[in-house]
Amino acid sequence: MEIFNIDHNSVLPLHHQVEDMLRRLIQDPEYKDGKLLPNEVDIAKKLGISRNTVRQATNKLVYERLLVRKKGVGTKVANNNITTKLDKWASFTHEMDEKGVKFKNYSLKISWDTADDALSKVFKITKKTKILKLERVRGLSSEPIVYFISYFHPRIGLTGDEDFTKPLYEMLENEHHTTAKVSREGISAILADEELSAALKIAVGDPILFRKRVVFDPGERPIEYNLGYYRADRFTYTIDIEK
Repeated sequence: MEIFNIDHNSVLPLHHQVEDMLRRLIQDPEYKDGKLLPNEVDIAKKLGISRNTVRQATNKLVYERLLVRKKGVGTKVANNNITTKLDKWASFTHEMDEKGVKFKNYSLKISWDTADDALSKVFKITKKTKILKLERVRGLSSEPIVYFISYFHPRIGLTGDEDFTKPLYEMLENEHHTTAKVSREGISAILADEELSAALKIAVGDPILFRKRVVFDPGERPIEYNLGYYRADRFTYTIDIEK
């Protein structure tokens, strides 16, 4: 199928079509390996549209850090940067599978902890209640990019013997009849301390995207409290806002 193709009779705006086309092009092995994209004038001529329309679409992907534009050189696919949208969430496994990204588990640790003030408030349980804690460092084949710490409500019935290498929410639903329905999140920027430096193979003081997530079942009952530490040089959150 010809990549450089849009439908001039479609009701979908041209810049959206070009954006979708560029997202498909990014997945082409040739461009993933570092080949420069055709310049915007050539793309515009191929498609029979204005250069400004191509520039609008390209700027969006540069902003999402999927493309890198260098003056005097050209535009190419960014290396090793994972992008996710804030209006969609899933298990990390499914999210990476959808993007065709190969990832690995660098470490996986299961332990039992006791609820502190924060956890007792989130889960509405008494302090010192035993809860399962899951720690995972995950990333690309070349390097780790994210460190997850998850705590689970005792109601779920986890034993610690589960296979946590499986997609998390799929395992909870299939084995413990617990369905993840809603995620409420907060994101902030922090600097890596010694623990995060060691886990993510970065320097102390490097920037980190820190995300707190509380996952609820269909009855609005909390099931997971997740802390995610993402390498800022390898992960980007994006959001579309319409007026």
